[in-house]
Amino acid sequence: MWGRHYWGGRRPSDGAAGAEAGGGVVVMFAWLSSQERHVRAYVDLYAALGWACLVCHSDFITLFMPEKAAVLADRVLTELVKELNIRPVPVVFASFSGGPKGCTYKVLQLIERRCKGQLNLDDYQLVRDCICGQIYDSSPVDFVSDLGTRFLLHPSVLKMPEPPRVLSWMTRGIASGLDTLFTGKFEAQRKEYWETLYSSVHVGPILIFCSEDDELAPCSVVQNFGRRLLELGGDVNLIKWHSSPHDITSITLRNTELQ
Repeated sequence: MWGRHYWGGRRPSDGAAGAEAGGGVVVMFAWLSSQERHVRAYVDLYAALGWACLVCHSDFITLFMPEKAAVLADRVLTELVKELNIRPVPVVFASFSGGPKGCTYKVLQLIERRCKGQLNLDDYQLVRDCICGQIYDSSPVDFVSDLGTRFLLHPSVLKMPEPPRVLSWMTRGIASGLDTLFTGKFEAQRKEYWETLYSSVHVGPILIFCSEDDELAPCSVVQNFGRRLLELGGDVNLIKWHSSPHDITSITLRNTELQ
């Protein structure tokens, strides 16, 4: 299996704190290479606001193999539907860094019936009826073959100032090979990816976070995404920081801002 998902705390059916006051479920599509300990600050924040959190961690391979991303997306939706069938509650999609390409866009395709999944149409409609907004944090980024390379070699992922030279050569060599073999296929995937994200403009309001000094999620790309959604009639709020690096140390700042 590629990727995994789990409830970050109590499920809605467990009587999560605040549910009676209108809380719901945040489906969190975490950043590439993240672990449960990395997302705990966000899970705790949502819980404090009365919202349960269904966490999805996508793998490097799901960035480049849409069929694997679709399998992961269907598993996430299956878990979500189990709870919504017990009691429908508001649902928000929160996508971080590589999360939109690793899984989010396939979830959107499934609920919009643009691709075939394992659930029945009524279940997908139930999810559609419950979605009340989206959050993009340091995302979405443009999908190119070098994306995964930059993520894997980034100090925040390796937990070291610079990657070993051998690892850098190997990783970049793999990316170069992918370019040579699948250039046309990647371009088609990239087009489908952006079209899907733009088609979700009606799933709002949409909150977007970005930073001017983010090395992995260029502020210009994220801002262009927000402007395009506005042009399409979306309800969009974009918050930009001057300095919030693309790593887990920015969580403290962002949680403080949100509270």
